[in-house]
Formats: sequence, structure tokens, C-alpha cells
Amino acid sequence: MNNIAITVDRVIKNYKLYSRPIDRLKESLDPRKKIYHSKFVALQDISFEIRKGEIVGIVGSNGSGKSTILKIITGLLNPSSGHIKVNGKISALLELGAGFNMEMTGMQNIYLNGTMMGFSKEEMDLKVNDIIQFADIGEFINQPVKTYSSGMFARLAFAVSVNVEPDILIVDEALAVGDMYFQEKCYEKMKYLVAEGATVLFVSHSLPAVRNFCTKAIWIEKGQLRDQGKADEICEQYKIYMDNKDKENPVIQDINRKKILNKIYLESINMNKKIFVTGEDILINLSIRFKSTNLKYGVGLIIYNDKGEIVTLFNTIRDDIYLDYNVEEFMLKIESNDFLAGKYFISVNISDEKIMYPYDNNDYVEKFEIMSSKNKYGIPISEGHFRAKHSWVYNIEKEGVENED
Repeated sequence: MNNIAITVDRVIKNYKLYSRPIDRLKESLDPRKKIYHSKFVALQDISFEIRKGEIVGIVGSNGSGKSTILKIITGLLNPSSGHIKVNGKISALLELGAGFNMEMTGMQNIYLNGTMMGFSKEEMDLKVNDIIQFADIGEFINQPVKTYSSGMFARLAFAVSVNVEPDILIVDEALAVGDMYFQEKCYEKMKYLVAEGATVLFVSHSLPAVRNFCTKAIWIEKGQLRDQGKADEICEQYKIYMDNKDKENPVIQDINRKKILNKIYLESINMNKKIFVTGEDILINLSIRFKSTNLKYGVGLIIYNDKGEIVTLFNTIRDDIYLDYNVEEFMLKIESNDFLAGKYFISVNISDEKIMYPYDNNDYVEKFEIMSSKNKYGIPISEGHFRAKHSWVYNIEKEGVENED
């Protein structure tokens, strides 16, 4: 039994771009076959398979080719080369308005869409109540759809798409215009369809939605297949890519510059490793050298994110550690770190005991990266600006079950 719902095999899609409309005509009539267009490659050698019963998300930045591949899968566009094989009946919600007559009522459009999908009026009569109930737009069902808000339009379009018993449901950003209650209802309906054996292909700019809803993700960028695999792993790769896009990270400075006049200076810095997971211990070792004795001083580290913002800092003086003797080796231990996923940079400064003037400044002399820990479902344990240590307190008593000490 064939378990593959969609096969995309080496698909390429090219467009001809003309500077002026008349150039298209001139090219078609030119006896010398002169080229008046430039070629735009929308998709370049895309291949992947989607199995029956999978919920697959497609991610990528604007203009990457996500919508183009969906239109080719649904048959709205033909590939320039390559092959598409679809095993089952597709219901697609690609663009609000596609397949709807704006002058007709919502009810009339339900039957129109049913006819376009090959259903008879009698078959649609059996489905129409479920569609109306799911859309939940009240008396507007008998009004022309040109009077609908975008949210009402999305409700009706999605209600039609999911209630025509599709083998494959394709959704392209259409849920973004719905309210939270309707989005929840849509997700639950898609889960139900998958439980019944359907396949869902889902495009969204919301990484949490793709990561938490989909079992697999496909990343298309600039018309090329960048990667595919488990949804949480692909979303994490894509997030790192977007965070670093068009961004120049600070350059790590050399600390071994001449420090002839420095009474105290940093000789070296090293860490137990360069990539950590949230919750692991971070160890930072500093080697300090002295040209004088009996100095009162403090050692501090500032940690920046890749935007140059101070994330946190550590300082012996702030921690009430007063140094008036030479200590050549320090280790800062950050236990069970609470950093969020990202890249971080370290500056090390040695100052007088009141932090009024520096003995030695060392900006951006080390860097490290944090990967987020994940729960059992593959969801990162935290997002935002910081992760606070915390605990949950709740009553776990259930009927027939007693708490145990």
C-alpha cells in the first residue's frame, strides 16, 4: 500500500520578467528570436515526500517560494521542470477570495465550491449544515461575501475546506486573520482530520504554531530546499538564520596586545565549552597577571547578546568580594544557566576597588552559544528575554487517587 501522500521530485519553476508589457509581444514576433526578458528562478530543484497522516509545516522568509510550491502541488501552477505526484483529494485554502464569487452569498459560494470540487448538489446538501455551523457567521451566510470582514471570510473558506472530506488539506497563512477562538477550533479540526487519516500541509510565519502543531517541517529559502526534518529542529535552525540575517556579529578581540603600562591585566580567558544548553553549568576561567602588589581591585565580566545589549554582568566588588592581594586564577561558575537560545559575547574588565577607573579593559574577548532545552514534546522550555527559576504548586488529588508523601 502506497503510504506517500505527496511526492515533489526535482521541481523547478522559472518566470520570465519583462521590463515593459510590449516586450512580451516583441519577443514572440521577433524573427531572430531575440530575448527581451530576464529569468527569475522561483524554485530550484525542490524534492521532498510527505507521508499520509503527517502534519507538515513549511517555513521560509517572504518571497522564498512557499506559496509557489503549494500552488504547484494543487495544480494552480505548472512546474518548469520536475514532477508532482499527489495521492488523494486535495482541499486547499491558499488565498482568501480564491474560488469565491464576491457577488454571491456565502450559501451560494458553499455550493459553488462544492461543485468545483466535484460534489453534486445532493452531496453538498448533506454537508452544508456542518459548514454553516463551523463557520459560525450567523445571518451573514445569506449576504454577499463582498460584505464580509477578512475574519468572516476566513471562517467560511476554512469551514468549506475542512468539511469536504479531503485526503490532503493545504492551508497557507489563512488562519492569521481569524480570532483566537476560531484558530483553536481550526487546529482541533485539523487534528481530527489527521486522526481520520488525512494529511495536512501547513504554511505559517508563526514558528510556535509550526513547531507545536506539526510533526515535520520543510524549510524553503530563496527558492531552495534548505532542510527538512522534525518540526522543532527545523524551526530552531530557521530562527537562528532569521536572527542572524543581515546582521554582523561583533569581532572577537585579541587580548594579547601590549599592556606595558597596565598594573593588572588579563592574560587569557577560556571556557569549559562553546555551546551550552539552557540549564547546564558555564565555567569561565580567567588568568590575571600583576606588575604591582598590594593593589585593591575588582574583576568583572559583562555578557552581551548579538545586538550589543547587556544581558547580565558579574563583578567581585558587586558580590562583596574585596581583593587586596594578587590572585592570578579566577573561575566564574554560572550554575544551571538561565540564558535563552542565542549567541553571547564576553567582555572582561579589571578596575579599582570602587569601580572608578580601569586597570584593564578587554571588550568582546570570548563568545559562546546557548541552545534551548526542550520538553518531552520538543518545545523549548522558555522564550522571551530571560528564564526565571520557578516551581508550580497545585493540587494533584484525583477521584480515587490519594497523594503520596
